[in-house]
Amino acid sequence: MMQGMLLEIGTEEIPSRFIPPALEGMRKNLLAEMQNQRIACGETRVMGTPRRLTILAELEKYQIPVETEKIGPPKNVAFDQKGNPTKAALGFAQREGVKVEELDVVETEKGAYLCVRKHETGRETRSILSEVLPRLITAIPFPKSMRWSDLELRFARPIHWILALFDGTVIPFTVEHVQSDSLTRGHRFLHPEPFQVQGLNDYQKGLRKACVIVNPEERMELVLREAKEAVQQAGGIPLTQELLEEITYLVEYPVAICGSFDKEYLKLPREVLITAMQHHQRYIPVVNSKGKLLPAFVAINNTKAQDMRVIIKGHERVLRARLADAQFFFQEDQKRTLEERLQELKGVIFQAKLGTSYEKVERIQGLAVRLTKVLAPEAQEVVARGALLSKADLVTEMVGEFPQLQGVMGREYALLSGEDPGVAQVIFEHYLPRFAGDEIPATAAGAIVSIADKLDTVIGCFGVGLIPTGTSDPFALRRQTLGIIHIILGNEYSCSLQRMIEWGLNILSKKITRPPEEVQADCLAFFRARFVGLLTLQGYPVDVAEAVLAFQCDDLVDARARVEALTTFRKKPEFEPVAVAFKRVANILKGVDYNNKVDPARFETPQEKDLHKEYKEIAGKFSASITKGNYADALAALIRLRPPVDALFDHCMVMAENKLVRTNRLALLGEIAGLFSQIADFSQLSVDEEG
Repeated sequence: MMQGMLLEIGTEEIPSRFIPPALEGMRKNLLAEMQNQRIACGETRVMGTPRRLTILAELEKYQIPVETEKIGPPKNVAFDQKGNPTKAALGFAQREGVKVEELDVVETEKGAYLCVRKHETGRETRSILSEVLPRLITAIPFPKSMRWSDLELRFARPIHWILALFDGTVIPFTVEHVQSDSLTRGHRFLHPEPFQVQGLNDYQKGLRKACVIVNPEERMELVLREAKEAVQQAGGIPLTQELLEEITYLVEYPVAICGSFDKEYLKLPREVLITAMQHHQRYIPVVNSKGKLLPAFVAINNTKAQDMRVIIKGHERVLRARLADAQFFFQEDQKRTLEERLQELKGVIFQAKLGTSYEKVERIQGLAVRLTKVLAPEAQEVVARGALLSKADLVTEMVGEFPQLQGVMGREYALLSGEDPGVAQVIFEHYLPRFAGDEIPATAAGAIVSIADKLDTVIGCFGVGLIPTGTSDPFALRRQTLGIIHIILGNEYSCSLQRMIEWGLNILSKKITRPPEEVQADCLAFFRARFVGLLTLQGYPVDVAEAVLAFQCDDLVDARARVEALTTFRKKPEFEPVAVAFKRVANILKGVDYNNKVDPARFETPQEKDLHKEYKEIAGKFSASITKGNYADALAALIRLRPPVDALFDHCMVMAENKLVRTNRLALLGEIAGLFSQIADFSQLSVDEEG
């Protein structure tokens, strides 16, 4: 019979970004623990606020009983000729805690053996939870944990209380100095007193009365509703998308207010206003029906004051100071052009071994111009200028205060100083994509400078030994590499990745400390791993991606086309027999020399002649399809080879005693393998070789 379990960990305010992964970690860990403990688990739910992490679950009252059988010594060893137990039988019974008379005999493939069968009744779930929940609490994943006071426990924030109930009664345990009980606390300011919880039904109701909306989904809906109601008088629409989840986990009892700021500040770039509101103050910007910013904002408070006008004035005063600073920075920055700021980059260290940002700009420009000659010759002038100015906004006052605006302010200042709009766009776009799912550069010049910037970082870091590990990637090389892949694929740039890395290595030759050939090999392997992961994430089978990229990972657009064609071909009924046929060929050719010319005069059987004839008929069309990138037609042509390959294996001994015949047959199979290997390494595909 299922009973309700409730665990609430009460803490100091936990950072909002910590909470969702912590709750999901709690849920997964509980399910794993219950499975290990043989406790049937029904519905589980996690909820949380800044001050509490909660999990509710339906659990069986007892463990599932289990029957165990342990095999002992053989029967003929366990008993002597008179049927008396030997030391082997007595020792086995003693170890298992039973009498010899309780031992059974079981027939196995090896004969009759002694065994002991035990019936283990299920323990009470409550007693097991007393052991499990302390482990569950200490295993909650946080990006950063600390020890608090003189305690040994590491946690995101100090724990103040633990509410733990099963079937309405307390699950007794202690974590450090905190003893579990049936009490919870309400809102820190509006209802700080502890109160009793009887079970799951009154938990949320009790907290709601105590001014805590513990369900994040309900709290998120309330934030949205409050924000919309707050801006009605301003006649606007709140831009809640970016902040909604963060705000939800910043408050326990959301109360929205709508404040305003001077219209004069609307002359600032839109991104500056939004950044000042969202990133610095967690305020929600307000727009009109056409998406234009209004001089208003929404602040979500965690409490309701007697006079909310005082709260509104406080928020307005804070934002006014921020916007006044931004206005000052914007005016000061315009006194010098981006080009005039380039020399300041010599004082900005990009990385100790790789030099300054000024040196990086020079490398970006050199690599971007080289790439332009291959990818977009018409954009060379814009690329060169855009690359030169790409990092100049890093030394502006605005970006110093609002780092999120790098690239954005560079574009703004470039336009204000009369730069070509294309150059200004390059300065912004070369940072794209900034995160998973972000847009790629819309212009060819922006795409090329973005590739050059990211590739310089990847090669440079690998070149000085700053290679990402499972837990450390300080220069975001995985993201940079994926960004390059997305740009190449999005623009269908048919270019050599190996050659691009070589160009970058040449430009970085005075900086890198590792052998160039090692750096190039490591970079290519890193790109390959990211590309396999991306293709798999997009739904392509991992073995298909591995098979294609094992053949070639130099032209990413071509590689993707091969993966697409092979994935489609794999769904056809002909795929399995063709792949098995190739594997039979590959297995025969392992470790032997087959690089000889086929001599039709040495064919001894009709099967050899038929296979060679079929090969000759399709080889030309196959190669033409490969050259055109029509891999679907090339794969279709391979279907014709399966019957004659099977026939050869069924009627001929490839490894014939006659050396000349054997060498000729191996050469024939080598030609067949050569066709398959022009598309992918078929040996890496998962197929049923017995089928």
